[in-house]
Amino acid sequence: MSVKEAVFYERLGEGKVRCTTCERRCVVLPGRRGACRVRENRNGKLYLLVYGRPVAIHIDPIEKKPLYHFLPGSDILSYSTVGCNFFCRFCQNWEISQANPEDYETPYVSPEEMVETAVRYGSVGVAHTYTEPVVFYEYARDIGVLARKRNLVNVFVSNGYYTEEVLEDMTTFLDGINIDLKGGPDLYRDVVIGADVDVVKRNIRKTFRKGIHVEVTMLIIPGHNDDEETFRENVRYIAEISRDIPLHISRFFPHYHMRDVPPTPLETLYRLHRIASEELNFVYLGNVPDTRYETTYCPNCGEALILRYGYSVESRLDDNKCPSCGTKIYGVFEKKEGRE
Repeated sequence: MSVKEAVFYERLGEGKVRCTTCERRCVVLPGRRGACRVRENRNGKLYLLVYGRPVAIHIDPIEKKPLYHFLPGSDILSYSTVGCNFFCRFCQNWEISQANPEDYETPYVSPEEMVETAVRYGSVGVAHTYTEPVVFYEYARDIGVLARKRNLVNVFVSNGYYTEEVLEDMTTFLDGINIDLKGGPDLYRDVVIGADVDVVKRNIRKTFRKGIHVEVTMLIIPGHNDDEETFRENVRYIAEISRDIPLHISRFFPHYHMRDVPPTPLETLYRLHRIASEELNFVYLGNVPDTRYETTYCPNCGEALILRYGYSVESRLDDNKCPSCGTKIYGVFEKKEGRE
């Protein structure tokens, strides 16, 4: 196990510390760990226990994150350690998100090695993903800073539960993020377990205003977050920030502790897509076998601009604009050169 002292925490006296990496802000007693299970108080100092210990490394299409308006058609090196600050009963990656550092024996991979791997495989950058990247933030941060020096991009796939201190630091290396907006207050309290949806909403707004590319995902779980009132409220919140923020409405399938819940009916997804499209310019459906709901259309004239067939992508953009009417499309469609 590799350890590194945490960047964001406070010493409280009597050996106690408060982690300020995520908004759970755990007070951790000596010899104990935070809710994420990967941060431990050792003699009055907080340490990350999974630095350099990824349990998954893959090359993925960037659309899999999902990011549809960020360098579409690109491949990106994707990795994760164990641990998460949420306890979602529907988690798709629970084997690693709910694991302890001791549950996996993994070889050490330095930030330098991770970045070199991305370069070697022709990746456009690094995706910090699969579990919540904020819980292994020091590792992600060191990788991210090195990646940017090599002109690679960095993206997070996040539950959006980071502190404002961490957000400010993220701006030094992060290019894009997909944030899960899982539902309303009841779902965050009872299904995600003990979290506050207002923190996630705050971070969608503040991250967008920091100039980081933002997309949002909503996983629709029958009987838990598929009511129109909650859905409209969340969509309108996003629209108040910007109608251009892409929204991915994703179909639920039974998993983890929610195997008794049926898959989301397609009719529900189509209905919510219509509702969201009244407020937002770019709305997509995930886990639905219909390419019409994966295509990017011009919000002004309706021209099909980016066609997706699974992970095959065809772009018809002209200098990031609609070739028919000249409307500029929100997103990052060309990689910047020479970034530091």
